[in-house]
Amino acid sequence: MTGPSVQPLDAVLLMGPTCTGKSALALEIAQRFPVEIVSVDSALVYRGMDIGTAKPSWRVRGQVPHHLIDVCDPVESYSAGRFRRDALACIGAIRNRGRVPLLVGGTMLYFRALTAGIAPLPAADPQTRGAIDAEARVSGWPALHEELARLDPQAAARIQPADAQRIQRALEVIRLTGRSLSELHKLAEPSQLHLAKFALLPFERAALYARINARFDAMMADGLLDEVRALHGRGDLKADLPGMRAVGYRQLWQHLDGHCSLAVAVAEAQQATRNLAKRQLTWLRGDDSVHRLRSLEDQELVPILQAVQRATPSQGPACLC
Repeated sequence: MTGPSVQPLDAVLLMGPTCTGKSALALEIAQRFPVEIVSVDSALVYRGMDIGTAKPSWRVRGQVPHHLIDVCDPVESYSAGRFRRDALACIGAIRNRGRVPLLVGGTMLYFRALTAGIAPLPAADPQTRGAIDAEARVSGWPALHEELARLDPQAAARIQPADAQRIQRALEVIRLTGRSLSELHKLAEPSQLHLAKFALLPFERAALYARINARFDAMMADGLLDEVRALHGRGDLKADLPGMRAVGYRQLWQHLDGHCSLAVAVAEAQQATRNLAKRQLTWLRGDDSVHRLRSLEDQELVPILQAVQRATPSQGPACLC
């Protein structure tokens, strides 16, 4: 495992599975350094999706500048490519203000897009997607996953047999271009930014899963069902939109459509969140360029505080205390 680079830094990345305390740590860092937070979260970009995304409150955003939150309506699609463009613009603007960009979140695809670049992929094609969906209704997504494994073994190894969205996209790319996702990803242009990458990783997975379950129960108590009901009642939002496929929203949408009870929807949302955390952990543990933070103890945080200090313009003393 390699630690963060000693060269001057353009930004610091704070990654990690959902519900590990990334946001709280970012706010703590912002009390010590001139930091602005850039969200790396595929659900926080959507307006009106507040409770189920654990979106920072307006009070918190008033205390510490946050970026890439509430940037589009849920009827829109927000892509990894758009995130990369937006994030690079944010990083440049924050640096020009003499402050430190701290990129915080758990959407690993977005982090990869920022650091490794974007492959030259085709735009979504409704006709091709419709044909793939029709095949899935007949054969099931696991069968299409088997087809993907024959055509693009590397992509299939990263995608679960029931992950309809990613299987569909991988097959769509092959059918539109005749080339695999894995092949096209090799054509991406990596970022030239100097970055320090950290991940907040818990020791005990069972404790993380317990926190995930408890947080979802708290979201329900705070009115998450009413939030989803308001989105459901708009009339212009459909279940297959990216925003409505977000964990928690997707399951409660199914309940409101009459496909399951509320108790089943809650249990499935908690399970889906635990599955998401597992995928995030797997992704991060496979990246040797990431410095692992095992706890929020002061001694454990020294490396990330030192990295933020290196990224801070030399306008005054930094606080590592």
